[in-house]
Amino acid sequence: MIELIVKAVLAYLLGSVLGSLVVGRLRGGVDIRTLGSGNAGGTNALRTQGKVFAFWVMVVDIGKGWLAAGPLAAASLPGMSAAPPWRVWSAAVCGIAVILGHIYPLWYGFKGGKGVATLIGAVLGAAPLLLLPMLAVWLATAVLSGYVGLASMLGALALTVAAALDGYAGRPLLPFFLFSAALIVFTHRSNIARMRAGTEPRARRLWLLGARARFH
Repeated sequence: MIELIVKAVLAYLLGSVLGSLVVGRLRGGVDIRTLGSGNAGGTNALRTQGKVFAFWVMVVDIGKGWLAAGPLAAASLPGMSAAPPWRVWSAAVCGIAVILGHIYPLWYGFKGGKGVATLIGAVLGAAPLLLLPMLAVWLATAVLSGYVGLASMLGALALTVAAALDGYAGRPLLPFFLFSAALIVFTHRSNIARMRAGTEPRARRLWLLGARARFH
């Protein structure tokens, strides 16, 4: 139990390292929380700083999710031993902790991103095959609607459904995916409000691709 708590704390602290702010500091002190939507995630990084900046932001944010739910969760910490049933919860607990760290980062005044890239990394570390339905739904929604926020929410929900259908019912990862999907919807509540008001910006290139597919 102690090992599980220690891992959760380490995962949270790891999650608190925001890719956008790390890359921004290396680029001369750019803080994207003062630009665009004010969010510290990859989408705002792409819109305000361009593709290269956003790429490295995604590398950091996905990488820390993978590191927390993969190697950290599986590691045996010196002088500690997580006996069953606690060890089977390691990936789930570390995954939740790293996402919460990204959304509410200790290092940056608890103002972080929306958690999607870090969730992708955590799934990559804990159950990589489940990324396929998640990313497929994300891509289809983004292409057909142009709404990145909607794509992120539906992708997280698709992850949960795929896990339930793939035999994860009754296993610790399913509650992790359920919690993550709810959290992703919560962090996108402003996107939901803007979509309802008709003011949510679209990723035009993706949406136009979908439009061509529908009309031709």
